[in-house]
Amino acid sequence: MTRPAVRLDIFSDPVCPWCYVGKANIDRALAQHPDHPFRIQWHPFQLNPDMPPEGVAKRSYLEAKFGGKARVDAIHERLREVARAAGVDLDPDLPQRMPNTLNAHRLIHWAGIEAVQQQVVDALMRAYWAQGRDIGDLATLAEIAAENGMDRAATLRLLRSDADAEDIAARDQDARRKGVTAVPTFLVAQHHVVSGAQPPEIWGKVIEELASREPSR
Repeated sequence: MTRPAVRLDIFSDPVCPWCYVGKANIDRALAQHPDHPFRIQWHPFQLNPDMPPEGVAKRSYLEAKFGGKARVDAIHERLREVARAAGVDLDPDLPQRMPNTLNAHRLIHWAGIEAVQQQVVDALMRAYWAQGRDIGDLATLAEIAAENGMDRAATLRLLRSDADAEDIAARDQDARRKGVTAVPTFLVAQHHVVSGAQPPEIWGKVIEELASREPSR
């Protein structure tokens, strides 16, 4: 008998390095448990919702936010250590822009409609953290869409419009009202919250716990 699906709602932002590491960790756990029950849906949460549409210079923004170059250097070194442990290709100094991610979240939403959401989320995170691409740029987003089976021209037309922008912003605000204050945040079966970039072993235990709760057949 087919195992019943379990919703796994993931709140994230492509410019969040912990989201990238967290995705790599859960991907590893899912690969180790190919019979996992999860049906995954990605949800918008902008770390910087007031970011100008054109974005800002990333390094100067971070130094102002965290209190100087030395502090940012320390954060970046910690990120490198965590990423290496997770097997993630992540260079915190590679991205030069801190983008507004509303349009990236719109693309993720449309990718869900076309059943390529997982691939597009992964591509956006890799584009930013491993390739240094500006994922606030509309042409770049259309290229990423095309690289993952979506129509480049149609995606660019949508990005140049305001299609679904209000809906994405409303979903972001709804997540905050429901208590999401940081990402990644995972909601298992619409009931259990798992916060942060948990290691694959934790997700393995979650999957095994879900399996043990299934009624005997």
